[in-house]
Amino acid sequence: MFCMQNRIVTCLVAIALLAAATAYAGESAGVIKQRMGSGNPVAGKSKSTLCQGCHGEDGLSLEDLIPHLAGQYSSYIAKELRNFQSGARKHQIMSVMAKAINDFDLADIAAYFASQEKMHGGGWGDNRVGKNLFLKGDLSRNIQPCVSCHGVNGKGKAPDIATYPVIGGQHKAYLRAQLINWRDGLRTNSPGGVMNKIAKSLTDREIEALTDYISGL
Repeated sequence: MFCMQNRIVTCLVAIALLAAATAYAGESAGVIKQRMGSGNPVAGKSKSTLCQGCHGEDGLSLEDLIPHLAGQYSSYIAKELRNFQSGARKHQIMSVMAKAINDFDLADIAAYFASQEKMHGGGWGDNRVGKNLFLKGDLSRNIQPCVSCHGVNGKGKAPDIATYPVIGGQHKAYLRAQLINWRDGLRTNSPGGVMNKIAKSLTDREIEALTDYISGL
């Protein structure tokens, strides 16, 4: 019976991957699977009902300060949830919600959101100041180019490295709030404090330009 259930689950996941690859132009089933990690997106859809209430059924939230999760790497989603659990990252709602999620369910929930089409903006990524910072940074002020970690168009670079999330097409207000939190030391959960170091060198004007550019990708 257990083997039969395993085969059914494997079949359902394969069908989900095939459907996703067909629907999302330019993404193969293998790429989507790599982004999903080891979780079961079919089971994750039902397990993520509470998450969908804020982040959207397909991982696209309607509230500017609540992040999109659509197409986000499962490893990054899991890493952030564990940070909320441990207190390394704090949020009035997420810190409470995270405590109720075990690792097994978290893998499935993360896989579900990762299996969705990647978030994307409206194509208004033409802010020259923001684009220059994203692509070139400003090494004289220790500002690394965003593209070096977050990939072309902010769509991520390495799905097996939880450090580098998808940011292209994320809500501008959310991106702005996080950069300000990094700058002010209210958020400190990046490896080696890299985001704090970069954000401290950004002016308000640069944060506005950068988030305008990234949100439109």
